[in-house]
This record gives sequence, C-alpha cells and structure tokens, in this order.
Amino acid sequence: MSFFGFGQSVEVEILLNDAESRKRAEHKTEDGKKEKYFLFYDGETVSGKVSLALKNPNKRLEHQGIKIEFIGQIELYYDRGNHHEFVSLVKDLARPGEITQSQAFDFEFTHVEKPYESYTGQNVKLRYFLRATISRRLNDVVKEMDIVVHTLSTYPELNSSIKMEVGIEDCLHIEFEYNKSKYHLKDVIVGKIYFLLVRIKIKHMEIDIIKRETTGTGPNVYHENDTIAKYEIMDGAPVRGESIPIRLFLAGYELTPTMRDINKKFSVRYYLNLVLIDEEERRYFKQQEVVLWRKGDIVRKSMSHQAAIASQRFEGTTSLGEVRTPSQLSDNNSRQ
Repeated sequence: MSFFGFGQSVEVEILLNDAESRKRAEHKTEDGKKEKYFLFYDGETVSGKVSLALKNPNKRLEHQGIKIEFIGQIELYYDRGNHHEFVSLVKDLARPGEITQSQAFDFEFTHVEKPYESYTGQNVKLRYFLRATISRRLNDVVKEMDIVVHTLSTYPELNSSIKMEVGIEDCLHIEFEYNKSKYHLKDVIVGKIYFLLVRIKIKHMEIDIIKRETTGTGPNVYHENDTIAKYEIMDGAPVRGESIPIRLFLAGYELTPTMRDINKKFSVRYYLNLVLIDEEERRYFKQQEVVLWRKGDIVRKSMSHQAAIASQRFEGTTSLGEVRTPSQLSDNNSRQ
C-alpha cells in the first residue's frame, strides 16, 4: 500500500536475453539451502532488459534517473555491512524524468571479467548480481538478481603422484600413495596404503576430506575446518606387508575448487587426512594438501577463449612430487 505517495508504485524485473537457453547451476545460500541460478563464466557478456510495470497506469512516476549495475562483491560475516566490490560496472538507462507507461530498457555488459568463482562459506560470501535502480527523491526502487559464476581450469597431463613414507620410530612405518596431486571435482582419488612395520594394534583407518576456509588478514584471521567426507579404508588390524587400496569418488560430495588468496580476503584449501585409530582410541594422522579444480563440460566454441583465460587466472600449487623422507605421524592421544 502507498501512504502519501511514498510507497513503491512500480514493479521492476530483470530479464536476461538468453534466459531460455542458459544453463542453471545449484548454489548454496547463506542459510544452507540450495537454489538454482543462471550460470556464467569469465568473459561472457551479460545482457537483457529491465522491465518497468506501473501499478497504477493512470499515475506518473517521477524519477532522478534509472540505471543498472553488474557487481561482484565479497562479504566477510564478521564485518557485516562492509562489502568489498571487485567488479562494479554501471549503465545509465534513462535520464531524470517521468514514466507515464510501462516500458523496458535494454542493457549489455560486454565480455565481463568475472575472475573468481561464486562461493558461500562459513565466514565469507562471494556473489555476483545485477542491480536495477530507479532513483527517487525520497525512496529509491531497487531490484537485484543473483547469478552464479564458475571458474573453469585446465591442467597439463603431467600431474605427479603423492608418495610418502611416514611412521613412528620402532612402532609403525607405512607408505601411502595417491595417484595425483590435482583433482577435478568429478575425479576419483586412487591410491594405496602399504604397511612396512606394524607394532601397535590398529583397529580402524580412514581418509577424511577436509575443507579449510581462511578469512581475514593480520590479527583478524579466522580458520574454519569442515570435514566434507569420511572414507573407511580398513576395519581391523593390518599386518606387515599388507597393501590396502583406496578408491574415493569425489562426485558425491559438495566441493568447490581450491581458492587461494581471493582478492586478499579469503582462501579455501582441501586436505586428505589419513587417520589411524588404535585399540586404546589414540588417533594418529597425516594430512596432505591436494588441489581441486573445476573441469568444464563440453565447452561451446564461443566459450573456449574464456575457459583459457579462466585457467590462466587459476593459481595452482607446484607439484608435490615424490617425498621419500620419513616423517612422524601426529598423535593427539585423544579418546573419542
């Protein structure tokens, strides 16, 4: 309802030109729900219409200008209200005047740079959205529409395995190997655990996928660890010379690409955590970082250039290669 003419007397809608053909992607919202949004990649043009429909056709709407913005921003939850914009594009659609009938305005943001992937985490949110604004003297009319951006990456065929010997002197000596150090989000982790020396009574062994989100800088750094998956390797006592195979499918888990120092605000890293539990409930573990990346589907020809740009921007880590130096497994001596 409009009191003294101050209420909203126009409905604003943002419509994309390729809405019928554009793919949608599921994305987690801040409250943990999953919603579907239009999917874009780095370098793609964003175009459409801003539609204005007067609620009262017999009444004019005065305004101080109409514009649309394309915005990419990061919000840290401990610093609510302070949005860090890394993309901010503006198109003026109409000069100050009045609207006497419903109408639509075309807009186009050509080859928009979208350097980072959309992300909603424990302490941070990175979002892209369109915002249409009708400027008015007393109260602006604003309409927003979120989109999702995926960052595609490519890696050369050379992808060294991770191979390490670890142990506790005179008690336990094992060798573990993962077939690669970099995995795409639908990949399969293939590996093996080989027992060279077993003098403690192990009753259980598992691999955990851990996501570590780091936000902030300096004294205001927050680390949030989230165990994404637990994969049981063995239930029972191993013997010397035994080899345990590993085959872990990543497609079933909610994973994002590895993100490093995004706009100097946050990072997201992934670790494989090898956990052994003995009969006295002591836990021994060894963590190893792996890089996750998003592999494109069958990419359209028009998208090949943008995918190449996206892969160049991705900050991968150097290959871990073979590490043969024994290092001691951690023992937190905690009981479950």
